[in-house]
Amino acid sequence: MTALLEFKHHVQHIFGLYEFYIMPLIRAAVAFVFFWWINDSMGYMPQLDNLLLIGVLALICGILPPAATLFTGFTMMVIHCYALGIEAAGFMLVLLLLLAIFFLRFSAGTGLVLALTPLSFTVGFPVMLPIGAGLLSSGAAAVPAGCGVVLYYFVRFLQGQSATLANTDVELVDKLHIMADGIVRNWGMWITVVAFILVILLVNLIRTRSFDFAWRVAIVAGGVTYVVVMMVGSYYLSATVDMTYLMVSTLLAVVVGLVLEFFFFGGDYSRTERLEYEDDEYYYYVKAVPKATVSAPHRRVKKISGGPDIDQEPEMTGSTYANPIFSPDEDETDLDLERKLEESLRDL
Repeated sequence: MTALLEFKHHVQHIFGLYEFYIMPLIRAAVAFVFFWWINDSMGYMPQLDNLLLIGVLALICGILPPAATLFTGFTMMVIHCYALGIEAAGFMLVLLLLLAIFFLRFSAGTGLVLALTPLSFTVGFPVMLPIGAGLLSSGAAAVPAGCGVVLYYFVRFLQGQSATLANTDVELVDKLHIMADGIVRNWGMWITVVAFILVILLVNLIRTRSFDFAWRVAIVAGGVTYVVVMMVGSYYLSATVDMTYLMVSTLLAVVVGLVLEFFFFGGDYSRTERLEYEDDEYYYYVKAVPKATVSAPHRRVKKISGGPDIDQEPEMTGSTYANPIFSPDEDETDLDLERKLEESLRDL
């Protein structure tokens, strides 16, 4: 466990030093994968299906706010739909505008959750997204997550209906009716939307409570809630759900959630303290959970003056960036001053 804590603190220390460069790279990576998913899932416009193009767009979005990734991806979707027909492009544009207005109104600042939601389905473990968003974000992340589910299912629906929508012999009204039914009557999509929203709200609610091991309880509760909602929804709405895949993906999502807890929280509940104090207006009851700590490396300083060696006791260090584990050796300065003083006295 000590080795894991040292690794965690070392990663946090490096991230704190180079955060200015790491965050744009992360945003660029998310944008690249998001754009690649759009081209791979739609691909109706061959001119956009170019790795160099999406790489350049991803680098630009990496230095811009996260909203730039979403709107660039939305533009690519509309262009791909235009290759199917003006009806598909218009329907997609209206849908994206409604989704954008909805999540920008209620959950500004969590736009990347919408981009990550389709990617969670692509990697095969969608439940990781609501559990991770509930742990690392706020309850407002439920809105873009639900919008991302709608977007993923509609893009997948277009794959199956692309031949019909591209057929010029089909009437405009019939195409619009087909696309509207692809959203309204897609019961599997609505079950997943409800599951994502409930899991994010529940995980965030439990995670912010003050009882011991709240993060772990939230992770397990989120996984159980997702399984129950998917099972009940599939039963009442006659939707098909692969139970083996559902159980395995949920267990893996719980493991990922525990890894997130280790890196982003890691409280040591064995040293929990409860404090009470007051001022002129309020009484305060505080529960303090210290961060998990490790001992600094044992240092042995050899005195040049001939004195006995001194073993320095290891100090407990925290995981904050202001107090890093690997701090510079302060004894070297004292040693230089002592040597200079001895040389000065010898000259006298």
